[in-house]
Amino acid sequence: MANPSRIYTAALVVIGDEILSGRTHDKNISQVAAWLQVQGIRLREVRVVADDTPAIIEAVNILRTRNDYLFTTGGIGPTHDDITVDAIAEALGVPVVVHPEARAILEGYYETRGGLTDARLRMARTPEGASLIPNRYTGAPGIRCGNVFIMAGVPSITAGMLDALSGQLEGGAALLSETVGCWVGESEVADLLRETEKSFETCQIGSYPFWAEGKTGANFVIRSVSAEDLAACTRALVRGLEVLGKPPIAGGI
Repeated sequence: MANPSRIYTAALVVIGDEILSGRTHDKNISQVAAWLQVQGIRLREVRVVADDTPAIIEAVNILRTRNDYLFTTGGIGPTHDDITVDAIAEALGVPVVVHPEARAILEGYYETRGGLTDARLRMARTPEGASLIPNRYTGAPGIRCGNVFIMAGVPSITAGMLDALSGQLEGGAALLSETVGCWVGESEVADLLRETEKSFETCQIGSYPFWAEGKTGANFVIRSVSAEDLAACTRALVRGLEVLGKPPIAGGI
């Protein structure tokens, strides 16, 4: 399903008062970004919004229109403050319905776990016309509405939903990367980084400084969808560091 001739983009909306309050530390941004990269899709923007219907609607409508895909995490559980489904249905202009397949899945899952209560039935609610994303952990499925993917906030469940979507989305060529480390201050090699990147139009060089062992260092991550260009750009950067008398370390520090 890869189309290497164009770049596919995605956005992520992380939903939850608990994230904004600092009570819960988000772990989904990094795993969604890494998964998208394998699918040949670039995560272009992330927003964190409260459990607030107008805020969710605004984020969803802006981001779904300017990206190929929009993912959301959080707010699809059984409690009163799980409002993501209702907000996204409103954003899409469709009603909320009890999805018959989702209801059947939950009835089977809870058959020996106390039965399908009204609270648990909330997890079968979807925007009208949606399809389901399997959840092998707790039964309660994720939801797909066009280019919008509504997923759980619990990282392990999110990971399972992403796994179920693997290979299902159209994407471009996977983004490849190489890392070169060096004990050097960024300012000492800023010109080299800029000129090297400029020489390879398909490549981007990210600089990530750190302090360790009592000295300054940096890891330079070169990214490209072209393996050939990636290798050439990496060689050029390595040679440039050597010319400056700054020994490069393949694979990073």
